[in-house]
Amino acid sequence: MGVSENYKGLILAVCSSGFIGASFILKKKGLKRAASRGTRAGVGGYTYLLEPLWWVGMVTMITGEAANFVAYIYAPAVLVTPLGALSIIVSSVLAHFLLKERLQKMGVLGCLSCIVGSIVIVIHAPQEHTPNSVQEIWELATQPEFMIYAAATVSVVLALILNFEPRYGQKNMLVYLGNLFINGLTYGYEH
Repeated sequence: MGVSENYKGLILAVCSSGFIGASFILKKKGLKRAASRGTRAGVGGYTYLLEPLWWVGMVTMITGEAANFVAYIYAPAVLVTPLGALSIIVSSVLAHFLLKERLQKMGVLGCLSCIVGSIVIVIHAPQEHTPNSVQEIWELATQPEFMIYAAATVSVVLALILNFEPRYGQKNMLVYLGNLFINGLTYGYEH
């Protein structure tokens, strides 16, 4: 994969973050408009489906996700994935200006950390190795470290789904965040 293809992937990833970050703000503005005319979505209302701004936000998000998907074609995951954090900055800045939500000092520090972290990861990204054969994939998948990791991941996910979700799922969102965290670790390990 050439350098120019990496640049295409990076540009698509940055554009993707812009679209996704903006979509959150557009959808929130659409939800607020819809709530002023009917039942809020949080209590079972569906008036937001008639709000054009909410649909613009949805289309913007779909566009951003499509750009992100295509970015992985041109650039390795180790370059594209960290740039997803830039959507946090886009939505924070737009929320400050368009929704009049105040960005606290710690929020600004968090945004700066996202920018610095993304830059550091992209600059120091290792070369990606793509397996060339089914045999090589099988050898990687049967390594003891991966087998232990996979067993631990499946065990934790099953415990969260079968034990904790029925007991605490309706009262505590940490059960679902735990599942997302485990899935994120799995994604990171695979790539």
